[in-house]
Amino acid sequence: MSSSLSNKPGRRQFLQAGAASVAVGAGLMSAPTIASDDKILIGYWPIASGLPLYTALERGFFKEAGLNVEGVKFASAQQVAEAMIAGRTHGSANGTASAALGLAEIVSPGLYKIICSNPSNHKLILDQFVVPKDSPIKSIAELKGKRVASGPGIQNVTLAKIILEKNGIVDPKVIELPIGQHVPALAADQLDAVYTLEPTGTAGRLKGLTRVLENGVISKYVLGAADAPWFGGSASVTTSLLKDRPDAAKKYIAAYVRAVDFVRKNPLEVRKHLDGFTSIDPSLVNEVPLAGFTLYNEFTASDLGYFQKFFDVFTERKIFSRAVPVKPLIYTG
Repeated sequence: MSSSLSNKPGRRQFLQAGAASVAVGAGLMSAPTIASDDKILIGYWPIASGLPLYTALERGFFKEAGLNVEGVKFASAQQVAEAMIAGRTHGSANGTASAALGLAEIVSPGLYKIICSNPSNHKLILDQFVVPKDSPIKSIAELKGKRVASGPGIQNVTLAKIILEKNGIVDPKVIELPIGQHVPALAADQLDAVYTLEPTGTAGRLKGLTRVLENGVISKYVLGAADAPWFGGSASVTTSLLKDRPDAAKKYIAAYVRAVDFVRKNPLEVRKHLDGFTSIDPSLVNEVPLAGFTLYNEFTASDLGYFQKFFDVFTERKIFSRAVPVKPLIYTG
């Protein structure tokens, strides 16, 4: 099962990236020091796309592989990446922002290998703009001068600003807000719109409080094609685990692959594993769109091209201090 970590006073590690000094690790929840040689600690952000990790833990796939794996919950993807840099965890679950991992690669070259990513678009729904149910706003272009929020972290804020700019809004302002507060803030008339991730749109709709303005906004406005896969989140393992404990690392990856396969084949059954790992209300788990998954050995040349285009956006915005090639980051077995 998972362990929830509390803030440790005085523990602040700030990762510098390019001209914009990005505080990737600000507010880090202190992960436990790795004390046991046999334990594998995997950081996760408690969202729906982390389902393979939750499934593998709940269904005993890691135990059957002879592994002692623990999921470590963090408040943001940046904190997941920072814990890997600090050597306090051995990897990340799906749903960890790929841009946060890109920053981690800049700060600590060769830190990890990606074993699975989350593709989304207008069909595999994850990213969206949401407004209050009775809002008169009918398009993103109408958000000029409005109060717009995004989820926390440099990836969410940057993408929200790009989408607004692509819709003709000059120098957009975006407020960072935990995703769990998006629906309440819209319902309380504190915001006019949010760039968010599922299950926000589903939860707000079922509660009669919000409506989706547009789905699949990253593929359309950032990657330039509605069907393009946006690999916004990735599962990874640290290269130190691969080097120091190769047998355990291979068993872990095989069990994770098994979990992805189980999720794909049993989408209704695995939804129950969202309870306990995420804040999704149990009454909503059967309504939440499930994320897509692309394993390390399933990436096509086209997939890698879109993944690279996504990373290049952060280089162009000077959030990445240098280009980060995606292909060498993918585990090759």
